[in-house]
Amino acid sequence: MKPLRNATQLRTAEMAQIHIAKKQLALEDDAYRAILLQVTGKTSSKDLTWQERKALLDHFKKVGFKVKAKTAGRAAPVVAKERQAMIGKIEALLAEAKYPWAYADALAKKICKVERIEWCMRDHLVKIIAALTKDAQRNGRATA
Repeated sequence: MKPLRNATQLRTAEMAQIHIAKKQLALEDDAYRAILLQVTGKTSSKDLTWQERKALLDHFKKVGFKVKAKTAGRAAPVVAKERQAMIGKIEALLAEAKYPWAYADALAKKICKVERIEWCMRDHLVKIIAALTKDAQRNGRATA
């Protein structure tokens, strides 16, 4: 998953959190709208500014909303000993970019026509490392 990059993506994520909080707190629509009006002075979450979205989320957290961390995804692939160092390099590049292993699988499928990264041969892994390194350089990240 890529980090949020602009205001629209941040707004979308905050709106999703607001609706998750509503569901988690088991708020009926009337109660939700009363809280919305009390905290922000507005009757619809789509009209909220970023400050109002933050205030609403802070209020929900005070009354029991728990933000659940996303799962880290699947574990690192298990490969033969001669490919472990290359998988380690790929793991470091993915971590730096905050990409999941699914991203590496997608690269394996696109570049090497192989479904999962653990099925890639050495020459395939070289290509995937090159692609991740180029992505890191393009986006100003360390190349591990």
